[in-house]
Amino acid sequence: MSSLTNEQKQLLFDHCIGLASEKDSARAKTLIASNKEAAEIHSKIKTALAPLDTIEPEPCPDVLVERTIQRLNQAKTANSSRLQLQQLLAIEQSRQVSTRVGFWSNWGEMITAAAVILFFSGVLIGPLNFFRQESWKQRCQAQMGSIFQGISSYTADHDGRLPAVASQPGLPWWKVGDKSEKYCPPTRNNWLLVKLGYVKPGDFVCPGRSQGRTLQYDTSKAKKYNDFPAGRYITYSSPIRRPKSQKDCMLGQDPLMADLSPVFEELLRDCSCDFMLHLNDTLRTINSSSHRRRGQNILRGGGSVIFIRVRYIGIAKDDIYTLQDTVVYQGCEVPSCEADIFLAP
Repeated sequence: MSSLTNEQKQLLFDHCIGLASEKDSARAKTLIASNKEAAEIHSKIKTALAPLDTIEPEPCPDVLVERTIQRLNQAKTANSSRLQLQQLLAIEQSRQVSTRVGFWSNWGEMITAAAVILFFSGVLIGPLNFFRQESWKQRCQAQMGSIFQGISSYTADHDGRLPAVASQPGLPWWKVGDKSEKYCPPTRNNWLLVKLGYVKPGDFVCPGRSQGRTLQYDTSKAKKYNDFPAGRYITYSSPIRRPKSQKDCMLGQDPLMADLSPVFEELLRDCSCDFMLHLNDTLRTINSSSHRRRGQNILRGGGSVIFIRVRYIGIAKDDIYTLQDTVVYQGCEVPSCEADIFLAP
């Protein structure tokens, strides 16, 4: 059995304290399984860090994170902060630099370093998570903006009409990806934008989804489809219109699209089952999972994109994800009036 290199030991260390990437973690696991020394090092680090597992991190409220970041930004521009920073830099530059004989030569120092890293990770997890959520939210808004540009181009080429697939009234709207003619989900209208090249297919997957990366598929075959391949390829909900609806343009502030409806997403995980949903208190209030239940982005008819922490907009406070006076859903319901906004599935 060959001795581990410093690079391999560093890889093990990063893996044990959760700093390794997904690819590096896979390499570390392979090394642990195939090398006795690596397995021993992994076991010792895990044993030493075990007491830290009893500490339960508490998530930092968004409001506090925002206030902290704002104060830090203000402090950056303050003269006193600049002076303190200059003093710290002068002290660090005056220090003598010592050469480490070996990072792995002292287990006590290694464990101490790991504890310090984990501690500061816990302190910074709130702001880092806030920045991550903000990044996802802004990227999602940018994607919705791109979709709006595609819709605008489509309407300009089709006498001002929104993309719409001809269908019979009363057809179920919930089975995304089904190739038969007995369903008509609103995703087929959005698919026209992809099929005709107005919008990139990846723009229909919110970057804030917990599932991770945007799924890819063979675009050469896409023109033969009449809908997205499956529900996971589009994580936005679109309006369900009344039969012969007059809302066929982008004027006004009615939503054209929003993050995936939290009402139907559990049923959509398995489109092979029968559709039957009873609205409960949780489903009446929960936000979309696209942004970790913090809220949802909405693309409105005028082209603006807003992020709301509740599920209603406007003076009427109409829930955008449910129908008025409807408790049981079977997947073919439509609004009873033009004022009732309903985004699904």
